[in-house]
This record gives sequence, structure tokens and C-alpha cells, in this order.
Amino acid sequence: MFLLIIVLSSLVVCQSCNDSWLDAKPDKSMVVPETIMDYQALLDNSTQTFNVSQPSGLGEISAGDFYISFASWSSLFTKQEKSAYVWAPTERFYEGELSSGWEQGYKRILTANLILEGIEKIKPSPAERQVWNNVKGSALFFRSFDFFNLSQEYCKPYTSASAHTDLGLPLRTESNVNSQVRRSSVQQTYDQIIKDLKQASQLLGKTPLSKTRPSKQAVFALLARTYLSMENYDQAGVYADSALQIQNELIDYTTLNTNAAYPIGRFNTETIFHSSFSYGIFNASRLIVDPALISMYAGDDLRRVIFFKLVPNGGMTFKGNYSGDKNLFGGLATDELYLIRAECKVRAGNLSAALSDLNKLLRSRWKGKYQDIVLQDQEAVLSIILKERRKELVFRGLRWGDLRRLNRDSRFAVTLTRTLDGQVYQLLPRDKRYVLPIPEQEVTLGGIVQNER
Repeated sequence: MFLLIIVLSSLVVCQSCNDSWLDAKPDKSMVVPETIMDYQALLDNSTQTFNVSQPSGLGEISAGDFYISFASWSSLFTKQEKSAYVWAPTERFYEGELSSGWEQGYKRILTANLILEGIEKIKPSPAERQVWNNVKGSALFFRSFDFFNLSQEYCKPYTSASAHTDLGLPLRTESNVNSQVRRSSVQQTYDQIIKDLKQASQLLGKTPLSKTRPSKQAVFALLARTYLSMENYDQAGVYADSALQIQNELIDYTTLNTNAAYPIGRFNTETIFHSSFSYGIFNASRLIVDPALISMYAGDDLRRVIFFKLVPNGGMTFKGNYSGDKNLFGGLATDELYLIRAECKVRAGNLSAALSDLNKLLRSRWKGKYQDIVLQDQEAVLSIILKERRKELVFRGLRWGDLRRLNRDSRFAVTLTRTLDGQVYQLLPRDKRYVLPIPEQEVTLGGIVQNER
């Protein structure tokens, strides 16, 4: 299995830096999987393929929940981190660098396509059918997960009025690199994501053997996240509920060690699907969480001491990773689903059900006796739920997508501001820079249309 992983990893890793990742030409003489378990082994190679470096990092850098000093910014290793931090214009964003989010995302998509094509050539026996289904369903899930994450950075926010004409992703759904793939529409991008996920839901078991593997619950959770980004609150609520019907546990934060370096354990009870991402800018020694965000946590809210810690130079940094280590959690968890379901319920006018979900979540986060929120004002309840969404899901790769969605509503639109070396940078609501630039190599070598920003 180790040799198989090395060979197959080289299939998607070995490529000249001068080539377009969409036009990567794998050497098919190197493809060695022959059995269902060979393909499952490739899927389980989580340290090299599907569970790390999800394309969420640049959006999280851009989302405005933290600050760094000018000295720290100047010492950052990559140009794209610096650019994302100040919402730089297209021509200064990469300056020749490969976009790691785009590159890694399409590497995984290529691998998923190879698995999907290969597994179809194997006719499983009745005894093998469940394992065969898991391989195919997992590859579909992973492909849709990357397409979704890429869409949140490189496509315009979903708007039903323009989704059919707005530029979406290049939807590579086969491993034949000789086929020309141009940008789809945003509608086609979301249609592909949903199609893959609904097919995967028919193949995967309710719960996985390991939380690095997808499951039916993970599919439902990603569908809920996808429909939320489309502002289809009916369907988002349905799928959040479906996922919670399978498993709805929450961590009792009073049981956690608030003094631990990483108080929340890896593969904890809330985790549905584990994935992580990281950039050097997230190093705790230089990151200072926005004081306005810190001030939103009440004194008895344990998230204040479990998520954050003081740093020697003043301010608070983040430590509450659901990954259990220094990498940021970009996966799926039940706490997010409670907030999705609560938001969808209140938007449908069901305040009592929305508050039931919200209060259940907050009771698990509280020190001492928690006082339930009781309100009859729909807008006030929605505002509280969105506020709690920001507080609960901080540094999870979701704030950027929330800003893109909520900035379309004047009640929740915000202007982001950062200052470096005396220069003030701003990102206004609905600014074109809420879409990241397509990497230069794809534009010049792959013929991909650049985003207007």
C-alpha cells in the first residue's frame, strides 16, 4: 500500500511549474491500481491528498477577523498571503506564484476523476458492493468538496438572477487532459456540486469508519452548506436537519481543559468530516484577533477562553482549532449544522424552533447557569443567530463565504478595514475583490478567462 501511495501521489504531484494545472498530463503508465482496495488506499492517503490544504485559506486571510503587524506581514513567505490580507488588485496578487489553493484543489479533483473512472471498470461481486460503493461515493464527495471550496474564492457569490451568466469554475470531470475545459457558469458549477453530492448520498453509509472518510451525514452537511451559500434556505434547512437526524452530539465545553494548547481534540464528537488548511500567516505568534470580535463573547461564554489566549505583545490569538493541532479546521461539524438549521427556521418564521437550536448550542458552551434567549422579534433573532455563527465558526474557512452572502443584505453588510505601516486598506460590501483572481498560469497558458475585479 505504501508503494501504491507513492506511485499514485507522484501521478498528481509531478508537474512542471510552467504548466497549467488544468492541463496536467499524468503519465498513465504509472497508474497501478487494479482492485477496489487499491482505490480505497488512495482515498485514505489523507496526509497527501484529500484531507489537507483545502482551498479555504486565502478567503480566511481576507475575511478580516484578525490583524498582524507590518513587520509580520513583511516577513510572510508568499506573495498571495500578503495580497489576500490587503485585498490587492489582480495584477499584484500573485506576481508569478502558483496559487496553492487552486493548485491543490485541482490536483485532488484530478485524483478523484482517476478514481471514478477506474472504479467503473471493476465489476464488484455482491460481497464487494458496499466497499465499491464507498469508493465511488467518496470520490464524488471529495470532488464536490473541492469544487465548492474553489467556488467560494474564485467565483462570484451565487445570485439566482445572474448565476446562469456569471463565470463559474472550469469543471474538469474527467482525467483526459486533452479535452478543452473552459469556465462554466456559476449555475453550472453549483449544479455539478449538487449532482455529485446527491449521487454520493446514495452510495455512502450513514457514518464513516474514520472521520477522514466521507459519509451520508457528511454529504447532507455539505449540501446544507452549499444551499446556504445559494440562499436557498428551504433546502439548506432540510439537509441540515437530515444530517442532524443521523448524529447531533455537541461537546460540553465545561469538560474541556481551557489551559491546554489545543483544548478541542482531533476527531471530537462534533466532527462529521475532518479536513484542515493552513498558511504561515495563521501562526499564533503574529496573529491578533480583532478586538471587536473578542468583545462579542460574554464573560460566562467558555469559547472566550477555549478559542483564544493572550499573547505577550498584547491582544488575543486563536487556539480553538477543531483539528486538535496548529492547522485550521475546514471540515464539517454538528455545531455548524445547528446554526444553519436555526437560521433557516427563523427565516421561515419559525422563531421557537430556531431559538431551540440556538439555545441548545449555547448551553453546551456556557459556564454556570445559561439563561435561554426568549424573543418574539424575527429580525432580532436572525441577527443573534448570525452573530453567533460568526463567534462559533471563527477561523473555520466560512467567514469569507458568509460575508459574500450577507453583504447582499443591507442589514448585515460590513466594511472591512486594515492598516499597515500607516496605510489604510478597505473592502466595501459587494466589492469585486470578494472574488479572488484566477492564477496567472491558468490565464496565460490555460486560456481561462480572468475574473473582473
